[in-house]
Amino acid sequence: MDTDSVLRLVAEVPDHDGFPLVDDLHARFDALAAAHPEQVTVTRIGTSRLGEPLHSYRIGFGSHAAVIVGGVHPNEPIGSWTALHLATWAAEGGSAELDVTWHVVPTIDPDGMRLNEAWFHDPHDRVFYSRHFHRPAPDRQVEWTFPNAYKSVYFDQVLPETLAFMRLIDDTEPDLLVSLHNGEMGGVYYYLSEDLRDVIDTLHAVPAALGLPLDTGEPESPYLRELAPAVFAMDGIETAYEYLEGLGVDPGEHIHGASSAAWAMRHGALCMVAELPYWSHPDADDQTPTAESYADLLRRCADELGASGTELQAILDEASPMLTLETPFLEGSRAFIPMLTATPATDHARADREPADRMATVAERFGCEDLVRCFRLRYGGMLLRALEAETTAGTAPAPVRRLRDRLAERYATWQADAATGAEPIPIRKLVGVQFGAILACASHVAGASRASSPSLVTTSRPGGA
Repeated sequence: MDTDSVLRLVAEVPDHDGFPLVDDLHARFDALAAAHPEQVTVTRIGTSRLGEPLHSYRIGFGSHAAVIVGGVHPNEPIGSWTALHLATWAAEGGSAELDVTWHVVPTIDPDGMRLNEAWFHDPHDRVFYSRHFHRPAPDRQVEWTFPNAYKSVYFDQVLPETLAFMRLIDDTEPDLLVSLHNGEMGGVYYYLSEDLRDVIDTLHAVPAALGLPLDTGEPESPYLRELAPAVFAMDGIETAYEYLEGLGVDPGEHIHGASSAAWAMRHGALCMVAELPYWSHPDADDQTPTAESYADLLRRCADELGASGTELQAILDEASPMLTLETPFLEGSRAFIPMLTATPATDHARADREPADRMATVAERFGCEDLVRCFRLRYGGMLLRALEAETTAGTAPAPVRRLRDRLAERYATWQADAATGAEPIPIRKLVGVQFGAILACASHVAGASRASSPSLVTTSRPGGA
């Protein structure tokens, strides 16, 4: 399947007004299985922490196994539509030429996704989104709780959902793994486990055809290795560990579990993540130099983020002795808010190593400034939800209600600072990017298999069989 064929299929992706709720998503997959019993097989792979069955839908009978998993972060539901569109297309015979058996999990964390459902009907309003936002604490995220052992880091607190994911990978030994993620603001970027020019060309062509910018500003992590504009190598936690250690930062404070990709690469899988924003911004790929040095930009944004973290920590510390409900919002607040106060030290250490005369680009400035906005809105909103759980339940003493009101007032100023100039992106375009990226990778896997050169097969499977 060449790039033109991928683009034609991407153009056919239908639009949606919002995202499906968990029950609706599962009902749609079950209806698909009932409508195509000869093509679709449903297998239970595990159980969520709150007792919900987790299912994988096997579609087709190709010689290549592809595992596609949605909901790895439950605030990232673009993949819900992508998984359903891919499964429907495959069940109706669309993927025959790729010779793939698809193993699709609609959402691997239904418990966490339900805590985001309040904004699914209106995902275009950033203020509304952030006010009803939930993201699990790092050691409660399915994507980042795979077993890990490297130097001083050892992690084996595998979640039930992660165990189900691990079993699916081990049972299928996939040629391709795609965990369905998305970001929030800016442009499109990718992670790819191998430097594949044919795949990268298509990864660039799809957002271009849909009129979406690439995100060429500040990368998600400073140690990322760029394979091409907005395409980063999917290196393991070893890279992050060595980078942090080189800065004089204790890696054990920042690194815990490994990713699904690290587990799948043990089987030689090609792994890919397409990161999509809900909102685009013209500054996301503007390479014009600014009048501010990159080092000063890092310091300024680090100090702003740290100050916000200090404000939130003060409210959390004052409220904690009076809180009686151990909600996921409180658990997440206790994990993320200290991270906001700790990040500035790392960013200042980074800044001290940057040339003083290296000017930041507009894209880098936007990326750094919007990260501050993003984290304020996310984790301020989660702490508000934790306090409101107490006030709604009638268990909050008067001081907790006053803290809630104080935080709500401060949070309103952060909401007013949500990025101007941002435009919501039609959902069909976001699904189209993920769908096209999956097709590009599946096409490469099929093409590599057809090629008889042993060297080609070996170099495209870094982890070995």
